[in-house]
Amino acid sequence: MTEQIRPEVVVLLGNRIRSDRQTSGLSVVKLAELSGVSRRMLTQIELGQANPSVATVDKIASALGTTFSALVGVLEDRSPDGVQVWSTPGGSWAYLLKAVETSEMSVELWKWRLVGDDRYHASPSPGAPDSMAHVLQGQLRVRSGSSDLRVGAGESARLASTPEHTFEAGADSTDFLWVVTVPRTLG
Repeated sequence: MTEQIRPEVVVLLGNRIRSDRQTSGLSVVKLAELSGVSRRMLTQIELGQANPSVATVDKIASALGTTFSALVGVLEDRSPDGVQVWSTPGGSWAYLLKAVETSEMSVELWKWRLVGDDRYHASPSPGAPDSMAHVLQGQLRVRSGSSDLRVGAGESARLASTPEHTFEAGADSTDFLWVVTVPRTLG
């Protein structure tokens, strides 16, 4: 299963990216240069016509001087349940529950459910500190290169930020919390 942000979140992100870009006085060309994301992709994201990865949105947010968390609105205390950012037809989902920001970083708290054969591929985050996962129910399987980590219910694990990770349910389904720290300027 490829990484897909929910369509309504894609539209929200596009609108907020365009608004923040215009408020900052940046052209699409300048934001593309600052973020390393192509002008065409930025235009499609702003129009809600592209489904970018979270890593791509992180690059754009960093260039705008903000974060993914701020763009989706979890800093506004509007929803105690967070924002459902990702889901699959198989019943898997991810909610960004809350985030705390400083001038240097954003710390995000995610709640995930992976069901059956659904997977989530997390892109590497160079310059970010390691993340943490805590399994609430089931077993989480995290693959990275030749590494195959299994974390059971009630257990926690530290995950390095640089290799790509694939998250899978190690049982029929698994629920877990994932704490991610995102530097305000990605390295």
